[in-house]
This record gives sequence, structure tokens and C-alpha cells, in this order.
Amino acid sequence: MTTRVTRRWRPRSLFQLVLLAFLVVMLPLGVLMFQAGQALSELSRLADVSARQAVEETRRARTLGALALEMERSARQYAVVEQESLLEIYAERLEEYRATLAQQRELLGEERDVAVLERQLEALEQLPDLPLEAFTEQLGLFPAFAERTEAIRRATNRHIDSRIEAIRERAETVQTRLWLQTAALVSSSLVLMLLFSWLIIRPVRQLERRILGIGSGAPRDATRPVQGPAELVQLDERLDWLASRLDELEAEKQQFLRHMSHELKTPLASVREGSALLADGVAGELTPRQLEVLELIDASGAELQRIIEQLLDYNLLQHSQQVAPEGLDIAIVVREVLAKHRLALTTKGMRVTCFDGPLEWSLDRIATARILDNLVSNAIAYGEDGGELEIRAQRRRDLLELEVANSGEPIAEEDRPRLFEAFYQGRIRRKGPLKGSGIGLSVAADCARLQNGRLELVEDSRLAVCFRLTLPLRVPDAELSDSRMPALEAGHHARN
Repeated sequence: MTTRVTRRWRPRSLFQLVLLAFLVVMLPLGVLMFQAGQALSELSRLADVSARQAVEETRRARTLGALALEMERSARQYAVVEQESLLEIYAERLEEYRATLAQQRELLGEERDVAVLERQLEALEQLPDLPLEAFTEQLGLFPAFAERTEAIRRATNRHIDSRIEAIRERAETVQTRLWLQTAALVSSSLVLMLLFSWLIIRPVRQLERRILGIGSGAPRDATRPVQGPAELVQLDERLDWLASRLDELEAEKQQFLRHMSHELKTPLASVREGSALLADGVAGELTPRQLEVLELIDASGAELQRIIEQLLDYNLLQHSQQVAPEGLDIAIVVREVLAKHRLALTTKGMRVTCFDGPLEWSLDRIATARILDNLVSNAIAYGEDGGELEIRAQRRRDLLELEVANSGEPIAEEDRPRLFEAFYQGRIRRKGPLKGSGIGLSVAADCARLQNGRLELVEDSRLAVCFRLTLPLRVPDAELSDSRMPALEAGHHARN
């Protein structure tokens, strides 16, 4: 169950975690947008103020030029017509010029041309008080005055250009700062995205490992508890319950197989013993028809006993993960298996061809005999009446290849992917009154895996069905003691 400590630091739900991730990831982007807006507002304000000042300063510079021109025109007209009104106009324009120059001086500061203009203004201010001759002589001051006024205009333009350049540099600085902030904040968002993605994916992967652990039969202690949102922690607890429930069902299944196999085998032995006594004439002589019925009962009992033994083998293989490899002549093991099926082979009319021994190899006698027994049984059950059965063996460097091939109907392509799957019945049915159990080839494949080998269906140039058992040169004891075999491993289809 979840603890109070874990609930303090993790979100209570997956929705809260996703919402928190979204908000935290968006926070740096929101800061970036705010800072970008502030920078753009600052640049916009600077540009607006600079534009207004530039227009105003340019207008004043032009006004100074116009006033200087009007002052000179008024003075020259007075020198010609000697009208007092012209002097009044001259005096008004002079005052306007002085006021405009004072405003412009705030922009230009200690500009030398401004000081010169002020001295010239003092001289021009004395003109109305001079006699006409002196007045006319002083008209020569106006060209220099106009030149200084033009210099003021050019200085004004330079100051405006310098301010525009400063704004441009400021804009470049702001742009560089925004790029750096963008890189930093976007990187922070990416890091936060990766962090929250990990926080979300980690418990999901823990659940995935937990599910795989349940499928492989790993103990609960081998997996760490899920830490994350409450929904995923609760799901992990449900998986614990499911794992315990599956363990209970597996134990019940194994107990059922043990009990049913034993309960079936005990009365079957009595049935076969009774039929054998009747066949021996203990209860009196039997007619040929009665003997035929007893032979059918005995054959069916033998087949049923073989199926029960397969169930016992299958149940045993689910719990036994050890084999005992020893140096054996594989030809002897093959002959022992063929001797067990001699009567059935004779009844079937099959011609048996076996390789010549000896062929020494390190293998487990019981597991290898089970493989051969199931393959030969399959050949008898599904093979052609009066057909062929071949058992071949050869060494290929560090591998032993043992093949059991028979004539008859080939295995359908749609059945081959599930050929070694337990309890699966293929499309081809056994020849005889009894149906197979569907675990013969599954037991054989498991016995091969226990020896670090493999059992597979291969193509043969002459015979319709060919199974190949491949065993390594030596089966390491350490691997055998630690190896595990899945109970129902999906792979291929059992024909028995």
C-alpha cells in the first residue's frame, strides 16, 4: 500500500501531474513572452520619442533659417525705404530667433556655432539704434549670420543621426539579450519537459516490468514498488493481487493435474490387468471375436496410459528445471525407444531405418528418451500405413543433429507456427479411436530446451515430416540449475 511519505511529494493523480507539467513547462515560455513584450515596448517608446524629438528639432533648425532670412530681408528693405515698420518686423524676428536658438541650444549643448551666433545676435541687435550709414555698413554681417545658421542645421542633423544610431545599437543589444533569454528559457522548458516526461514514463515502465515479471514468474520481491501518481500506484497494487491470484490458480492447476493423472492411472492399471487376465484365459477360453475386442481394449488402454504419462511428464517439467547430462551412446537410447514401440510399428507396417552407432554425446537420458518417444509416437499416429520411418544422426562441430522423419501427410502451413504449443490440436487427426492430448510435442520441445537445445520442424527432400533435435556438445551444469522453463510457452503446435 502507499505510504504517507510518498503521498507528500508526488501528485495525487495523473491528471494533476500532467497539469502541473504543463504549467511548469509553460512558465519559462511565459517569462520569455513577457520579457519580449517589455523589450518591444521599450524600443517602441524610444523610437516614438526619438521620432518626435527629431521632427521638432528639424523644424526648429528650419525655423532658424527662415527667421535669419526674414531678418536680413527686413534690414535690407529698411536700408532702402527707411520705414519704421520694417525695423519692428526686424526686432520681432530677432526675438523669435533668440528664443528658438535657446531651445535648440538644449539639444546642441556647448556647440561652438551656437556661441558664435549669440555674439552675432548681440551685434545685430544694435542695428536699429545705428544711423542709416552705419546701419547699411553693418548689413555685411548677415551672410556670416546665415552661414552660422546653416551650420546649426547641419549640427542638428548630426545629433539626430547620432540618436538614431544609439537607438539602433540599443535595438541590437535588446535583440541579443532576447536571443540569449530565448535560448536559456527554451532550454529550461525542454529540460522540464524531459523531467516531467520521465516522471510520467517511469511508473509506466515500472508497471511494464511488473507485468513482464508476472508473465515470467519472477517473485514480487524482485520488483520495486511503483512510485508515481495514485492511479498508477493503485494499478501496481492490482497487479500484485493479480499475481497472487495467478499463483493460486497455477498451484490449483498443478494440483489438479497431479490428482487427475494419479486417479486415472490407478483404475486404468486395473482395467489393463483385467483385460490381460481375460486374454490369458484365466476366466475361460475366449472366442476370436472376444479376443479381438480385448485387443482393442488393451490397445486403447495403452494409448490412454501413454496420454496420462504425457500429462505427468508435462506436470513434472513445469517444476523440474534440472537435467543430469552424461556421456551416452545415442544409438542405444534410440534402440531402447524403438523397442518400446516395436509392436505398434509392426502393426502399422512401417519400415524403420536407423543410423549406425556408436555415437557418444553428453546428454540427459530421460529427457532425450522423452523427445524420441514423442516423435516416434507421432510418426506412428500420423504416419502412412506401411510407410517409412527414418532416424538419422550426425555431428556438426559442437552440435549433435538427430532427425526423426516419416512418410505421410505433411503438416499444414497454418499449423506450423503453433506446432509446439501445449494443448493445441491441429487440423490433421490421429489415426485410431483415441484423440491425442496435444502436449506430446510441447513436452519434447521443453525437454530440448532443458538441455540448451532446440526441436524444430525442417524440410526433407524425401519424407513428408521431419523433426530435427539439435543438442550442444556439453550442457553447463550452472546454467542447468538456474534455467527456467515457461509453463505454456507460445511457439509451435502439438499434433498429439
